[in-house]
Amino acid sequence: MAKIDSRNKSLLYYLRHVDYLLLMSTIALSLIGLVMVYSVTKAQAPYIGVSQDHYLIRQSIFLVMGILVLLFFVVVDYRMLEVLGVIFYGFAVLMLLAVMTSVGSSALGAQRWFQLGPIQLQPSEFAVLAVIFIVAFFASKEELIKLRTLVKILLFAGIPVLLVYKQPDLGTAIILGVTIFTMLIVANTRGRHLFLMFALLIVGVAIVLNLGILKQYQVERLTAFLHPKNAPPATVYNLQQSEIAIGSGGALGTGFGKGSQTNLAFVPEQQTDFIFTAVGEQLGFVGSATVLGLFFIMCWRLIRAISLSRDMYGKLLVAGGLGSIAFSVFQNTAMTVGLMPITGIPLPFMSYGGSSAMVFFAIIGIALNVEMRRK
Repeated sequence: MAKIDSRNKSLLYYLRHVDYLLLMSTIALSLIGLVMVYSVTKAQAPYIGVSQDHYLIRQSIFLVMGILVLLFFVVVDYRMLEVLGVIFYGFAVLMLLAVMTSVGSSALGAQRWFQLGPIQLQPSEFAVLAVIFIVAFFASKEELIKLRTLVKILLFAGIPVLLVYKQPDLGTAIILGVTIFTMLIVANTRGRHLFLMFALLIVGVAIVLNLGILKQYQVERLTAFLHPKNAPPATVYNLQQSEIAIGSGGALGTGFGKGSQTNLAFVPEQQTDFIFTAVGEQLGFVGSATVLGLFFIMCWRLIRAISLSRDMYGKLLVAGGLGSIAFSVFQNTAMTVGLMPITGIPLPFMSYGGSSAMVFFAIIGIALNVEMRRK
């Protein structure tokens, strides 16, 4: 039988190989997040002049937008992203530059949003995709990454990292660094080069923490979890309320829409950075374990997609997404129980927000695409 040219295969042929377990875990997490966002905001909404279902409606719109983005990345052959991804990288860098001018909007000491009517667009979230595209573009050209190529990768990928850090958005900058490192491991970078990068990172962190490069409140937030009793009360307030919320949930939780920490708004930014505390308080240990189990399934299927990819470019695209999602989940959930410093990193598919939703859905769409076209 003659071999079928992959370019002539219909989309229906590829849809037969969709990883439904990855897709279903994504949808399940998004729906749980939608319910949790509503439970967190319905009691607080009247006090800020909006209806009880205001955030529910907006998050539902973000969810639909995310699904549309996922479908786009499923339909378009991922090999076309070699060109489209470089264009996207250039556009993302321009957005990061523009948001730091008078065009961008500032809040809480950071300038990282475009205000488009009732919608806020956060370019730093899209920088994750830009870094994935540009690293995959360069790193997929060689079987073993040469030093010259590694320097080129770090220079191009470092531009978005520095621009995001300057906003300042330290949490997203850390995610970008983890994403780059994950992709370089998968790209067969020499061990000594990886070790050198890791050593330079440790030295860089020490310099940043001790030479006044970071603002004092940033240093306190990064180090408070190590010695919470000695930290300023304002610095550890979020952590204390977060731990109380999760601890009060017990095994089965207080029940949907119940729980003093949530209903009385003791946990700041609960619908975004601290959405996992709502899961812990209302759904308890069982609900929290279910959410973490769904994330485990998602990461397992992403690892599977990497192993099944037909080429290095596909492997690197999925590896970048895996690094971004896995670290975001670890950092976000660990910071709510005092195991990691508090940073503004959202919980994928669950935290309130449109920019992050579209990026995470794009990552899943790319992974589905790569796995569908594995033959």
